[in-house]
Amino acid sequence: MSQMPQLSACPSCEEPLESGDRFCGACGYDLSAVPARPQDNPTITMNGSVPAQGVPAGAYPEPPSVPPAGAAWPAPGPDAPPPPGAPPAAGVRFDHPPQAEEHPAPPGGFAPQPAEYPAQSETYQAQQPDEYLLQAPDPRVSADPAAQAAGAGGKVCVACRAGRVDDDGYCENCGHAQPRERDHMEQESGPVAAVSDRGLRHHRNEDAFAIGSTALPDGSPASVAIVCDGVSSATRPDDASMAASKAASEALLAALPRGTHPQQAMHDAIIAASRAVNSLAAEPATAREHAPHQNAPACTIVGAVVTSGLLIVGWVGDSRAYWVPVDRSAPPARLTEDDSWAAQMVAAGLMSEAEAYADERAHAITGWLGADAYELEPHTAAFKPDRPGVVVVCTDGLWNYAEAADEMARVVPLDAAAHPLHSARVLVGHALDGGGHDNVTVALVPFPAVSQGAGSA
Repeated sequence: MSQMPQLSACPSCEEPLESGDRFCGACGYDLSAVPARPQDNPTITMNGSVPAQGVPAGAYPEPPSVPPAGAAWPAPGPDAPPPPGAPPAAGVRFDHPPQAEEHPAPPGGFAPQPAEYPAQSETYQAQQPDEYLLQAPDPRVSADPAAQAAGAGGKVCVACRAGRVDDDGYCENCGHAQPRERDHMEQESGPVAAVSDRGLRHHRNEDAFAIGSTALPDGSPASVAIVCDGVSSATRPDDASMAASKAASEALLAALPRGTHPQQAMHDAIIAASRAVNSLAAEPATAREHAPHQNAPACTIVGAVVTSGLLIVGWVGDSRAYWVPVDRSAPPARLTEDDSWAAQMVAAGLMSEAEAYADERAHAITGWLGADAYELEPHTAAFKPDRPGVVVVCTDGLWNYAEAADEMARVVPLDAAAHPLHSARVLVGHALDGGGHDNVTVALVPFPAVSQGAGSA
């Protein structure tokens, strides 16, 4: 019986072995199955040369440093190894053809001349490896990662301009959160325009707006603007404001052409908005996001309806409407009264308006839309201005920086009635320049109402 090879460790599990072991004590590997170590030596060297015939295995003659007399080294091809005695290559470049290395001349002034060698034989070429061949790039594949992401039907990251944005709104390449669609919104509908911005401190925009134009039964035009502010301490405030603004706008645009009085239509629209917000409390998404310290989805609302001779406002909460005449020599006016702690203190005569709004409790609202509201009491008011002007419908993200009516009139551009969209941008910029501590939303409605197609130029 042949002698088993002596192993220091199991070939299977590398468990240390003792002399004479026939099986591994750890895994049971049959050590007798290990083939004996070969006694011969390799006959192929790393450079691919073959030992001369008659030379014992493992013995290799020293390569000559110069070609024999009457012979020359084969000319090196693109894949051929360097001739013996040649200096090692500094590196390999696959993007440029090889270039001859320049050697400085020795002190004696003698410069070696390159030898001319015969062409490489076909037999030698056949022995060369082909693992270094590089595949040409596919011209159908774009090298631009942004183009690849866009071509795949996805959005490209605004930060690195290379990664695709996933369904959660984050870049798959750099992880940067992408701007949400509601972070900044602008809309123009006939003579009415609105702008909403997330602001500089909040992580999302919880405001929403809806604007539109329609015609009354007599054919005269009517403009509609609704602005809502989500209550941050409630669940899903952004969804609440969006649902309320959409429901109120749809209700107004449906009721006014039927001949419903604008003030009654505004009252009914606020009721419809309240129902839309209440319905969110029963949705599974609310239950998933609800926390012990949060309330049901809630928001404030303010709206305006402008006809050829009538101005109607309606509200619940602390979002406001202002009247700013085109003739700035005439006085402006605030058209709404806040449902807030500060307003109650002023109405009760316990504090002045300046003192009340300087208090940290000033913005605690006493009225809102939501399933847990105490009692819904829509406020509506009707006005008949005797001169042209513009109605500013906004959230507290704007009026915090222009609270009084005369302050608001100073920041409203003089051409607001003719260019409402530009003027709305200016007002949002005023709030951002002031600090942008809250979401900012404003809608501008020129009075009297003009037909569809008039407005910003």
